[in-house]
Amino acid sequence: MQNKIKAAITAVGMYVPDKVLDNKYFESIVDTNDEWIKTRTGISERRLMENGATSDMAVYAIEDMLKDKNFDRDEIDVIIVSTVTPDMFFPASACLVQEKIGANNAWGFDLSAACSGFLFALQTGASLIESGRYKKVIVVGSDKMSAITDYTDRNTCILFGDAASAVLLEPTGDDKYGIHDSILRVDGKGKDALYMKAGGSALPASHETVDNKGHYIYQDGKAVFKVAVKGMADVSVEIMEKNNLHSDEVAYLVPHQANLRIIDATAQRMGLSKDKVMINIDKYGNTTAATIPLCLTEYYRDGKLKKGDNLILAAFGAGYTWGSIYLTWGMD
Repeated sequence: MQNKIKAAITAVGMYVPDKVLDNKYFESIVDTNDEWIKTRTGISERRLMENGATSDMAVYAIEDMLKDKNFDRDEIDVIIVSTVTPDMFFPASACLVQEKIGANNAWGFDLSAACSGFLFALQTGASLIESGRYKKVIVVGSDKMSAITDYTDRNTCILFGDAASAVLLEPTGDDKYGIHDSILRVDGKGKDALYMKAGGSALPASHETVDNKGHYIYQDGKAVFKVAVKGMADVSVEIMEKNNLHSDEVAYLVPHQANLRIIDATAQRMGLSKDKVMINIDKYGNTTAATIPLCLTEYYRDGKLKKGDNLILAAFGAGYTWGSIYLTWGMD
């Protein structure tokens, strides 16, 4: 019987803009302070993309990834762009990325699942590899959150940053490595707690929607925090139990970087010490679909992520959407 094809991450890349917005900056524009932001969120600074769009950041991240992985770009089969800030509704940002990087034979699409988007896209890409039809699938999380952030809203403007990060998925020759399992969920009952109301078919853009700030993020922070803590922790423990993984067998929790308190609560439920949790929220804030691959890229390049490490990826986002992926790192 032929072994099942398994998908593994074989290259990583990232891009963060040069411009830094630290907490002192927000003290100057809204009623907040550095201590309050750090205590409540864990964020010290975040990045701002001044010139360019989501597809540009995605391209920079992919180009960074391809520096370490030399192959003909015509071999790229699929490009999946996870984003809630596409350059435009259509064409998809994946089409723009495909043209910009010269992936002449690739097809692709955008995937919208907010802060869980990278996990949803990673599982989708893995399924394409597992089908046997595709050999090289790029999954990139890219979000220019500054484009939909109201910088007069003290509750949301401190949270978000701009960034992109990409991974390459390929078939692995050794089924010890790669993506083993996933648990992904949605619940539309959360639709009123975190959303951008205007700009879609339900409420098309108009003078009124602009005047009412309908094209910015709205978040009921207390409601989202409550369900995010439970959702991320529950699904992370669930995937461990499903795969008979004990806490001492997990090298890292790789959590979505939305709030340090949510991350800490998830790690505690999993029985993991702080040194087994990937953290970069202090530097970049919440970059939505980019947070998890940013962590993977930075920790791998810093030599902290080793071949054979068991990872639990976990996220929670608008929708509500949430989920977890269990994989074993296969890169030297």
